[in-house]
Amino acid sequence: MSHYYDERPDVKSDITHFTYTYKHYSLKLATDSGVFSKGKIDFGSDLLVRTFLKDHTPGPTKRIVDVGCGYGPIGLMFAQVAPHDLVTLVDVNQRALELTKKNAQANQLDNVTIHYSDGLADIADESQDYVVTNPPIRAGKSVVHRILEDAFRTLVTDGALFVVIQKKQGMASAKKKMEAVFGNVEVLDKSKGYYILKSSKG
Repeated sequence: MSHYYDERPDVKSDITHFTYTYKHYSLKLATDSGVFSKGKIDFGSDLLVRTFLKDHTPGPTKRIVDVGCGYGPIGLMFAQVAPHDLVTLVDVNQRALELTKKNAQANQLDNVTIHYSDGLADIADESQDYVVTNPPIRAGKSVVHRILEDAFRTLVTDGALFVVIQKKQGMASAKKKMEAVFGNVEVLDKSKGYYILKSSKG
C-alpha cells in the first residue's frame, strides 16, 4: 500500500489542478495521487499559512524551511507573499517534489529551493530563521518528534518553529516535546481541532 510519506508512491498518477488563495495572492497548483491532500489545500496547512503570515511583515531577508512540503502550498505561498525571503521546501516523496518544482515554475517563483530531505537531515545547522511543518503524522510519532528535535539544530538564535497538528493526532505529545526541546511552547491559534504551536530558540 502506498502512502504520501513514501519516497516513491506506486499509485497511478492522476494530476489535477486548483487555485489556492490567500488575501489577494493566488497560486495555481498541480496535485496528484500519492501526495498529501490531493485536489485542495487541507484545513491545517491553510491555518498554518494564515497564522504565520499574519505577523510576518516585510523586512530583512528571512530563511524559511517547509518540512514535508508535499506539492508545496505552504512554502510556495510564503515565497509569493514575501519575495524577499528565501524558502526551502523539502520532502521524501519524489512525486511531491516534482510537483513542487513544477508549481514553483508555473507561479514564477525564483526565491525557492526544492530538494529531497528526510525531515531536516539535509538542512545545515543554524541555517534557518523559521522552520514550518504540517508533519507527516501517519509516518509515526518518532518521525514527527525527530523533526521537532532537528528544528532546534537548524534554527539560528532567535529563530522559531511553527507546527500545525490536530488534537486527536498527537498535539499534546508534540507540544510536550517542543517544550522539552526548546524550553517554551505557545498555542498561536486553534480551529476545528487543529492547533498552531510555536517554539522559539534563544
